[in-house]
Amino acid sequence: MADTAVVTGAARGIGRAIAARLTREGWSVVVADLDADALGDAAAELGALAVPGDTSTDSGVRHLVDTAYGHLGHVDAFFANAGIGTLQGLEASDAQWARALDTNVMAHVRAARHLVPRWLDAGGGRLVVTASAAGLLTMLGDAPYSVSKHGAVAFAEWLSATYRHRGIVVQAICPQGVQTRMLEESGPLQGLLTRDATVTPDEVADAVWAALAGDDFLVLPHPEVRDYYAQRAAHPDAWLAGMNRLQQKLDSQHTPAKENA
Repeated sequence: MADTAVVTGAARGIGRAIAARLTREGWSVVVADLDADALGDAAAELGALAVPGDTSTDSGVRHLVDTAYGHLGHVDAFFANAGIGTLQGLEASDAQWARALDTNVMAHVRAARHLVPRWLDAGGGRLVVTASAAGLLTMLGDAPYSVSKHGAVAFAEWLSATYRHRGIVVQAICPQGVQTRMLEESGPLQGLLTRDATVTPDEVADAVWAALAGDDFLVLPHPEVRDYYAQRAAHPDAWLAGMNRLQQKLDSQHTPAKENA
């Protein structure tokens, strides 16, 4: 099993929990995040190397990968965990769309560009993408998040289909509600995201650790997501009708009641 890793979005939440689990298991870890102060605190607690920066950009990813290889000697696993939401629908601006796509999709593409050639030379490597159940289903109330997380899953699928015979393992973590700051700040969507039981970041990290023993593509901390995904594929119109009913409930909860005449 691999013993060196890079984890992005590691200052808090799922990323920090994954990095913490890896270090407890004896891995050498490099952590990255935009929040340099919080990242420094996490790195000090975990005994990891902090590399603050924007891993949604090519220069940020290149710096992270080069620094990690310089520090670790090799990178066996890269956890592309950083992600953002917008809580916007059609009103989302082009800039919001671009930022979501850069962070939730292109960051993975850029990481793969810098990692896969090295992994092919080394005989293998592992890319673990934190997508979301939204990437398998959808996310009401956040079009850029839903679309970009679908893109993250699609890219991970393509990468696996293209390189798995050459030793590249690709996995996609697809949780539903996780007790993180993103969930706390999800506003009217919080009720939807907590319809099924939420899990802690540590529980997600446990699911990830178990998945590292194999090469299954989907990592599902909420097992019910597999059934939802199968239902969506088998009965797309019925599934969309059900999602629309949920949207109507959201609409009714946030439409001001009409005053009596």
